[in-house]
Amino acid sequence: MPRAVVTGGAGFLGSHLCDRLLAHGWDVLCLDSFLTGNAENLESAHHQEGFEFSECNVTRYIEVDGPVDRVLHFASPASPIDYARLPIQTLKVGALGTHNALGLAKSKGAGFLLASTSEVYGDPQVHPQPESYWGNVNPVGPRSVYDEAKRFAEAITMAYRHAHDLDVKIVRIFNTFGPRMRRSDGRAVPTFIDQALQGRSLTVHGDGSQTRSLCFVDDLVEGIWRLFSSDLTGPVNIGNDEEVTMLELAELCVELTGTEADIDFVARPQDDPQNRQPDLTLARSELAWEPRVTTRAGLERTIEWAEQAWRGSETSAEGPKRAQGVL
Repeated sequence: MPRAVVTGGAGFLGSHLCDRLLAHGWDVLCLDSFLTGNAENLESAHHQEGFEFSECNVTRYIEVDGPVDRVLHFASPASPIDYARLPIQTLKVGALGTHNALGLAKSKGAGFLLASTSEVYGDPQVHPQPESYWGNVNPVGPRSVYDEAKRFAEAITMAYRHAHDLDVKIVRIFNTFGPRMRRSDGRAVPTFIDQALQGRSLTVHGDGSQTRSLCFVDDLVEGIWRLFSSDLTGPVNIGNDEEVTMLELAELCVELTGTEADIDFVARPQDDPQNRQPDLTLARSELAWEPRVTTRAGLERTIEWAEQAWRGSETSAEGPKRAQGVL
């Protein structure tokens, strides 16, 4: 059986990816330090033949016994509430962690897939954002620890391709949501759902006119799988180009949870992007992929899951005001 190493495999996206690989007959070694990952996300994977787990801090040397065919690097804090709390760790996993994961791929003669992000576009001045856009990132702002870590990760990934002829792929992931998101994640979807389910006011930054394009996790994993199975290097945008304002998203969460929660407008954090929407031309033309789950349908499925999964688990997403409802 082919064998893949997934760093950050206990995280929201990484765990879904582990399940997909196992379903397609791959052996999977999941590496995670549980800095932001959750062992419960691996419950289904642990019941599958061919799954292994090793607790590992990828910012240190990564040692793996046996053959490896692919390394998929998904380790990283991925929400503003996380990288505000863990700025140095976020930078280290983007730099040292990516270097070590590439080193593992090189030593094993394996292919490498980097989970990058739409955050490399910063607060974009081009809309929607194509892969050719270089971005508008504040290198010393509060979001820079994540933005610049991922930009560096892309750079070193391409350096390994050019210097070592390593087979690499880069996926730029746009805002994704679905089951297994942490209740206290701090991003808009879990925050709004949690607040609505508890009958609390939904905290919307500014006037709520800023937009995001939300991709349901099943669509994202399908896009990653098609890139994984293709000859493309990328970067390739994977996301959903159905754009909604934050106010529309909050109102939809209130409607779908069947509550009567109010909207509370709060100050926007520094460098909060005004717009985010992927140009999906490359993914559609080269991967024959496009998102199929609408924002409404994805929210219905996520709310149904959250009503069961979050009951009595974790703390509420009611955290620092500046971290609420951020994507």
